[in-house]
Amino acid sequence: MKDVKISVIMPVYKVEKFIRKCLDSVLAQTLSDWELIAVDDGSPDRSGKICDEYAKKDSRITVIHKENGGAPSARNAAIPKARGEYLYFMDSDDWAEPNMFEEMYALAKEHNAQLVVSGYYIETYFSDTKYYSQQQALPSRVFETQEDFRNYAYKMFDKNLLYAPWNKLFLREYIIDNCITFKNTFWDDFPFNLDVIKDVERVVLTENKYYHFMRARQESETAKYRPEMYEKREEEHVWMLTLYKYWGLEDEKSREMIHRRYIERVIGCIENVTNEACTYTVKEKKAQIKMMINAKPTRIALKYAKPNSLMMKLMLFPVKLRSTWLTYLEGKFISNVKSGNIKLFAKLKANR
Repeated sequence: MKDVKISVIMPVYKVEKFIRKCLDSVLAQTLSDWELIAVDDGSPDRSGKICDEYAKKDSRITVIHKENGGAPSARNAAIPKARGEYLYFMDSDDWAEPNMFEEMYALAKEHNAQLVVSGYYIETYFSDTKYYSQQQALPSRVFETQEDFRNYAYKMFDKNLLYAPWNKLFLREYIIDNCITFKNTFWDDFPFNLDVIKDVERVVLTENKYYHFMRARQESETAKYRPEMYEKREEEHVWMLTLYKYWGLEDEKSREMIHRRYIERVIGCIENVTNEACTYTVKEKKAQIKMMINAKPTRIALKYAKPNSLMMKLMLFPVKLRSTWLTYLEGKFISNVKSGNIKLFAKLKANR
């Protein structure tokens, strides 16, 4: 192809059960002027070979085989090789609706956008074939100015539209000119997007939903116990505060969103500590929880956060009391629901 409209970049690692559906959804796109760069990140299963099979059948597909270095290194290896006018980052265990590329690209061209953001589906599987589907979207909008986008961003953060890369088209020239790459860390999506939106000027939001994010696989990154989760959430909170300080925004709605999102993630960190996979003793777990609920960012967040549901108000009650024992019991309860009834957990999380 002489003219590539969209370069699809896809890290590949241990997804042999899912990758065919992912690749087939790319091949089914109504827009045909795309290239796919699949990066086999040293996958020990047949994922890389499956990509090779598809590449032999379609010249638009290129496969890079490299030693395992994580999703950030895989994406970064592909960015310099991309020829498309726009970049699209896809996870190899998800899939997309066939009109995604065509409609998002049309919006990008119509408005000369540096960034296009769409809605998406979260599909939390509680068996091999059954799942709970959650829709994430906001009404379509073209941001006339940089200030307009920044003032509205709190709503997009609140709907989880600015965290992942797979519901977005990125102008490649903008990414290259600003030397934006994925940081070598787990959950690398968020810092990448923060670097993108920091100075972005031309943004389009569409309410249409195209991407199907599959969550709650047992081997999924999101399902693991993370010993460093609290430190990571602290780091992300500082990033958010730094972004809004850079933007010069200190309005009440943005501030409330930042602190509510933080305290919700603290609850997740408490559940993470009480997870059965955590090897701490009960005494050590309680010590961790005591530290978290008494930390200064937590107390500040409780001051500004306005929970959206009765459930979240109840979950914050023991934290407000600074009760280590009650908070520990709450974490155990959440862990039991998460491991024993994924469908219920997904519903509760979606409606928090």
